[in-house]
Amino acid sequence: MYLLYLDESGSVKDASQQYFVLAGIALFERQPHWLAEKLEAIAARIDPADPGSVELHGAPMLNGHGMWKNVPRADRIALIQEALSTFNATHSSNRVFGAVVRKAAISPDDPMEHCFEQVSSRFDQYLMRLHRDGDTQRGLIFFDKSNAEFTIQRLTHQFRSVGHTYGRLRNLSEVPAFLDSRASRLIQLADLVAYAIFRAYERKDPTFFDIIKGRFDSEGGVVHGLYHR
Repeated sequence: MYLLYLDESGSVKDASQQYFVLAGIALFERQPHWLAEKLEAIAARIDPADPGSVELHGAPMLNGHGMWKNVPRADRIALIQEALSTFNATHSSNRVFGAVVRKAAISPDDPMEHCFEQVSSRFDQYLMRLHRDGDTQRGLIFFDKSNAEFTIQRLTHQFRSVGHTYGRLRNLSEVPAFLDSRASRLIQLADLVAYAIFRAYERKDPTFFDIIKGRFDSEGGVVHGLYHR
């Protein structure tokens, strides 16, 4: 089974932001524990006594908000880069998926709905390719808890039973589950991935994006894992 951890970056309602991103990481089921331990070790360097209190989230880390205000900026940037790089050390079958939209380009459509259709269908296509190559796997999607839970559950049911723009979701075992990011290092890593993409588009800053750009799902030189409009 492959587990897709997703989070959003950018605000649907904030008129000062042009872009909205939904993105994350797909891992084979035996990979999350190993990767979470690597991220836990990074957090432990900030608070060795209580690493669980350290949340790895892109915007607070880069901007020095909350518990990060006393950590030098250079160190905060290095920690984001290190956390993103831990994914590059995992098996090549683990992929990054993301959708980024300029909100004005899809108005009046909901950016979250638009992006979820893209990411979920591309993840499903990846599982279909694995099946075609003799490696049959099912998928499960995890989200950070948010106000979009009802929307995501509704869309998943629709995509599985009626279909989406490109067909139907055929390889998901269940509707998405919603986790508290404080309890999931993988949701935190999904946040960092989404933030890296957001910074590249919204701020024209590829510093973090360049770390993960080689891990978007692709086949034959064609990148399937990143959608942008």
